[in-house]
Amino acid sequence: MDAMASHPLTVGFDLDMTLIDSRPGIRTAFVALAAETGAVIDADLVVSRLGPPLEHELANWFPPGEVAVMAERFREMYPSHAITSTLAMPGAREAVDAIRERGGRTIVVTAKYEPNAKLHLSHLGIEPDVLVGDLWAEQKAVALKEHGATVYVGDHIGDVRGARAANAVSVGVTTGPCDAEELRAAGADIVLSSLTELPAWLEAYAS
Repeated sequence: MDAMASHPLTVGFDLDMTLIDSRPGIRTAFVALAAETGAVIDADLVVSRLGPPLEHELANWFPPGEVAVMAERFREMYPSHAITSTLAMPGAREAVDAIRERGGRTIVVTAKYEPNAKLHLSHLGIEPDVLVGDLWAEQKAVALKEHGATVYVGDHIGDVRGARAANAVSVGVTTGPCDAEELRAAGADIVLSSLTELPAWLEAYAS
């Protein structure tokens, strides 16, 4: 008997470097912010460590008193610089479809500003049942619990922490800044090389 038959499967996903490769767009947006403000920003370094909230990254390049204003400006600039150059990660659409085919639900929980996250998903034609933005690490557990997610998939140790705080199965993917060893050390229950492996894992997990 299908273990999920009596309880609909709900799977959560992180966004950046899990469902989408936003590095080109984010790099362009940071270069534009540097040009506008005169700040020295290593955009290549920025996109090598995506995951934490925007303010964490901006704190490396601006004085503390300017971070909030720069975050607001970056989010305003973001749609015109970062949406069209962002691609879906390999297997992203198929992973979402595999859950839907099982009668399950998907929720995207991301640290990204929610309106910009919505623009990404709409542009790429990825349609989760729920999108919740502006949550990082353990804060993600709030949304995961609220929507009954029993699995959370992400590329960063912060995603592992969020899954564990929600008592959800933590599935790590090594498509972001954290390698398999880091994800396992943080407590990931399973580590996949990419979302292309998720449907097969899901088949085993849900049977």
